[in-house]
This record gives sequence, C-alpha cells and structure tokens, in this order.
Amino acid sequence: MTSQTPVLSTAERRRPLVTAAALETFAKGGYHGATIADVAQAAGISPAYVFKLFPGKDALFVTALERCFEQIVEALAAGADGASDRSPDGLLDAMGGAYAELVRDRTLLMLQVHAQSVAEIPDIGAALRAGLAEVTQFAKRRTGADDDAVQRFMAYGQLCHLIVTAGIDEQAGDWAAILSHGIRHPD
Repeated sequence: MTSQTPVLSTAERRRPLVTAAALETFAKGGYHGATIADVAQAAGISPAYVFKLFPGKDALFVTALERCFEQIVEALAAGADGASDRSPDGLLDAMGGAYAELVRDRTLLMLQVHAQSVAEIPDIGAALRAGLAEVTQFAKRRTGADDDAVQRFMAYGQLCHLIVTAGIDEQAGDWAAILSHGIRHPD
C-alpha cells in the first residue's frame, strides 16, 4: 500500500510565498507605503493573483503579521529550549536573547512597528492584539514566571523596539544612557 502525499494547488503553494513577500514589503514600506503591486512584484506574480489569494490589502497585511508572530513564538521556544538557567528569569532572559537575534535584520521588528501605527484598522488592530496575547501567554506558560516578570519581559521588548528604531543607543546624552542602560542587542 502506498501513501499518497496530498497534492497542493498552485494557490496553496503560492500563498506562503506571497505571505513572505508581504512581510518583507510591508516591513519596508508600511501599510500605507506598500501596495499590492509591490507585494506581487516581490513574489513574482501578478497583482490579480495576489487578489485571488487574499481578498484585499488588510487581509494580506494581517496574514503577514500573523506569520511574524508565529516566527517570534518559534524563536522564543528555541531560546527557552537552549536556556542553561531553567529558572523563570533565566528562561525569560534566554527568550529575550533569542528575540534580539531574530529581529537583528529588523524585518519582523519593523512590521510590528508599522502594525502599531495602523492598529486603528479593525482587522490589523485585532491581529496585533492577538499576536501580543500569544507572545505574552507563551512567555507565561513556558517560563512559569509571575505576571510582573512577564510584564517586564514584554515592556523590555517594546523598549528595545524604541531604542533600535529611534537609534537611541547611538545618541549622546544622559537621557539616551538612561533608556538604553542594561539593554543589549546583537551587533
């Protein structure tokens, strides 16, 4: 008896490729700056085919954001798996280090920043909140840390976003030193 591998349609095979292209394109240009045509060009398909796969720009952005948060949770899990210190704080620290490595190229970080800037669009705001909920709940469940420690973990992540996107760690002055004190990022 032979096992049959399900045959994926062209659309099913292209959907992840278009999602990856959307993630990159929206991370660079933002929701308002990137077009369906830009995503189509990055994916090597026609804009009409993008519309066949996704009903509109909002749905495409949401799918890219969902993939972004999937990658974040995967990185956090890998960080926790590799932690030498198995205490809640040790696990959170290892997860934070894994996240810092993940966002080194800034693509996922910038997509989150762009999502925050258009969170008033109902579907995007809902996807952003769902992604943040998933990361928060994963950190809590995986580490067993108390709520205050998980809140600090999430707050540090947002502070890291601010430091990187605004270039605060490259600024002189007491204010920049205060904000970036104790925060480490991979080179």
